[in-house]
Amino acid sequence: MTTTTSSRLLRLLSLLQMRKDWPGAELADRLEVSARTVRRDVDRLRELGYPIQATMGTGGGYQLGAGAALPPLLLDDDEAVAVAVGLRTAAQGGVSGIEETSVRALAKLLQVLPSRLRRRVDALGTFTVPMPGRGPTVEADVLALVAGACRDGERLRFDYERHDGTTSRRVTEPHRLVSRGRLWYLMAWDNERDDWRTFRVDRMRPLTPTGPRVPPRDPPEQGVAAYMAERMNLHMWTERARVRLFIGAREAVERGIAEYARVEPVDDSSCVVEVASDSLMVMACYLAMYDVEMRVEEPGELREEMRTLAARLHRAADGGD
Repeated sequence: MTTTTSSRLLRLLSLLQMRKDWPGAELADRLEVSARTVRRDVDRLRELGYPIQATMGTGGGYQLGAGAALPPLLLDDDEAVAVAVGLRTAAQGGVSGIEETSVRALAKLLQVLPSRLRRRVDALGTFTVPMPGRGPTVEADVLALVAGACRDGERLRFDYERHDGTTSRRVTEPHRLVSRGRLWYLMAWDNERDDWRTFRVDRMRPLTPTGPRVPPRDPPEQGVAAYMAERMNLHMWTERARVRLFIGAREAVERGIAEYARVEPVDDSSCVVEVASDSLMVMACYLAMYDVEMRVEEPGELREEMRTLAARLHRAADGGD
């Protein structure tokens, strides 16, 4: 096998690992070879143990399938470091059931990493201190199933536990998985509600098999990141409030307040923030950390929690004299 052929096989393998389906004509264009050469290269990869499936016809193509044995993976430098760091993180928890296997996989990966990459991974391990986390974890197989449905554009049915403990059956078109801290969220189109929704993955019980493939939908106009931030900051909590801050909206954004609240400009010297939490007392403590003059517009119950907090802090300060 010539060097040119070997390089082409590696590039073909890299392309097949990037996405699930590849039309034969598109692969030929990417590799700048004929469709016949692509077929020969696919046969060579099959001989090396890669389970590549082919579909015939004008719309036919190739797909890297799952085989009886795991063939070698092709990773560039940044991908290899990312996998190693991800395995370290997984070994510390957050996704249940994969801590031990993550340690074993990390040990195997470190054995074959070039020294220059191993130093990068070792530095991250040496100069970071993992803190034991608290909170719910996600089953690894659930996370993999949801990610696969997002990748393949398949409908996903699941039973979902609400904040109040009740359960409902949801039929969705999954779009993206988002991690925040130790929590995982699914952004999906809810077919019954005919709108985008966000779901905590640890509260999902997916039903198999997944549904048929559906055409991809355009995400919300503000983009996935902005939509998810708004949903996680405001719409997933039971208590909400509106508070006027006596600083301009630009300054509020510069201070990082907009990261966990919706900021509405009023004039050059004031703005209104909308915040949410599962507790008004937690909300009062959080607002106090803004370190700005403010006035609660609603609800009145938040004013009472602030008075209670202020009295408690006053007593603590007096007791320290």
